[in-house]
Amino acid sequence: MDNNKKETKPQPETQKADFEKLLEAEKKLSEEYFNRLKYMQADFENLKRRFDRETEQIKNHSNEHLVTQLLDVVDELELAIKVGKCTENSQTSLLEGVEMTLKKLKKTLEQQGVTEVDCIEGKVFDPTVANAVLTEEREDCKDCTILQVIRKGYSMKGRVIRPSIVKVSVKNKPKTENQNNQTEKK
Repeated sequence: MDNNKKETKPQPETQKADFEKLLEAEKKLSEEYFNRLKYMQADFENLKRRFDRETEQIKNHSNEHLVTQLLDVVDELELAIKVGKCTENSQTSLLEGVEMTLKKLKKTLEQQGVTEVDCIEGKVFDPTVANAVLTEEREDCKDCTILQVIRKGYSMKGRVIRPSIVKVSVKNKPKTENQNNQTEKK
């Protein structure tokens, strides 16, 4: 074996200095990461505040367009009433004014995606778009046929927002023995 080829061990002082340099570099890197994190957190907080502020503005002004269109309808109703009071044939003028206003209101609602629910007398009752509040025993039509639309229903963008209220037919049911006895007692 060669004595000239001894493995040299680093001196403890140089090893300590290397560790201190390495530790100092890691401290600087850690501080840099920490500062970046603080900036990112501040950016996130600012973004969150801006998002909350914009959301609040959207809530406050979301129906502004609809309201301005409905204000036109209010103006027309006021005009119809004013004209109705000033003319001799007030009923005709008032009726025409109200009809014009109704057309304008329906147009405004259509622009917002509101449509009438397809609920017509003679059609089969559909519980997803209508509520049956009255029934009538009828032999001349099928069971659950709409006999009368009491109040129109409306949907908005495909979703029912107000169901129709209807009267539907029911078939005459054979009386049970109990019902026959009660009828005879009367």
